[in-house]
Order: sequence, then C-alpha cells, then structure tokens
Amino acid sequence: MSRTPQEIFEGYLYAGAMTRNADALAGNFTADGVFEAPLMPAGATFPRRLVGREEIRRAMAAYYEQQVKDDRSPSLEKSGYVLHTTSDPDVFIAEIDTVFDGDGDDVAVSLVQIFRIRDGKIARLRDYFAPEVMS
Repeated sequence: MSRTPQEIFEGYLYAGAMTRNADALAGNFTADGVFEAPLMPAGATFPRRLVGREEIRRAMAAYYEQQVKDDRSPSLEKSGYVLHTTSDPDVFIAEIDTVFDGDGDDVAVSLVQIFRIRDGKIARLRDYFAPEVMS
C-alpha cells in the first residue's frame, strides 16, 4: 500500500525536526534521493544540497551533532502546517509555520517544502526557509 502525502510528511517531520534521528531521516528518502536547501549560502552550517541516502544520513548526523547545544525545540502546540496536493500525484507542498520554544522567547519560522515522491519515499525535497535561522 502506498503512503499518503500526510504519512510521508509526518514521517519526515518526526525523524528530522522532532527526534533529530539522521538514520530515520535518511530512511525516508530513496537510495538516490536529493535533499536541497536552495536558499542556504555557500559555507553555511546547514547543508545546501545532499545527494543519496548515505550522504543525507552522514551530513544530517553531523548537523544534528552541532545542534546539541541548541536549546530550542519545536512546539507542537504552537506550530502548524498545511499540505497542498498538485496535479502531479508524485508532488506535494508543505506550508509550515514552526514555533521554537527557547530561553523565554519563542522564535517563529515560516517555510515551504516541495516533495517529489517515488515508490512511497522522498526522491527530491526542496526546503525553502530563512537561512539565518538554520546556520
């Protein structure tokens, strides 16, 4: 049975933003999957383009390790998202408003992610967010 966009998105969200589990995150991608953050400047801490499940796993594990001291965590109660289907059944868009709880001040981040799916896995993900929040 094929996974729905909702199931794919929630699996990706849980593995990445919620648990920071690079192995689980990479498992959401096809073996040749591509993860892109096109707005990231060259040399930023957050990777701009990763190709292949293994590179995604390795780079995101390194990124999550650097973020250990980050005391912000996404607030499920304050955050939300809307999924938009497209005329192509293998493409959907996530419009996300994330609120991070921190040291007394919440930080709100709005972003858009475009997912291209193959065989129930992410073949390509383009993540558009404000680079200064992630670097």
